[in-house]
Amino acid sequence: MSEAATPVETAQSYSPPTVTQLSVFLDNRVGRLYDLVEAFADSPDCTICALSVHEAADHAVVRLITDNARAAIDLLRDHKLPFCAMDVLIVEFTKGHTLSGMCLNLLAAELNIQFAYPLMVRPNSSPTIALAVDDKFLAGQILRRKEFRLLGEADIMDMH
Repeated sequence: MSEAATPVETAQSYSPPTVTQLSVFLDNRVGRLYDLVEAFADSPDCTICALSVHEAADHAVVRLITDNARAAIDLLRDHKLPFCAMDVLIVEFTKGHTLSGMCLNLLAAELNIQFAYPLMVRPNSSPTIALAVDDKFLAGQILRRKEFRLLGEADIMDMH
C-alpha cells in the first residue's frame, strides 16, 4: 500500500509570520492607562512596542504589541487584567513599498483591513504597522509576493 504523503511547502500553504496582539480591557477612569503602561515599564521581561487606545463612555480597549507575548500575558494575568489575544501581521514599509500600495494590493484581493496602527519601534528606520485583516494567510501571501517585508515576534525582539 502507499505511504502517507508528506506535505510540500507551497505558496498555497504559506503561513505568514505573525505577532500576538493583546487587547486589554480597562475601566475608563483617570490613571488606568498609566497603571497599565507602568506595569510594563517595571517589567524586565517585556516592552511595549505598539499601542492603540479605543475608548467608550465606560471602558477602554488598549491594543498592544510587546517584544515578548508570553511574558506580557503572564504580566496581565498577575495584574488580574482582562484581555484577549489575536495574531496580527506586522508590515514594514521600505523603499517602493508604501501604505497605499499595500492597501491597493489587499483591495485587489477583496481583503478587508479591520484595523491598523503604527509600531513605536522601527527596524531599519522604516515605518512599520500592525495590521489585522479578514484573512491573514491570504494577505501574507499577497504581500510577500509583492515583496513587502513581514515581521514576526523574533524580529521585534531584535529591534531593541
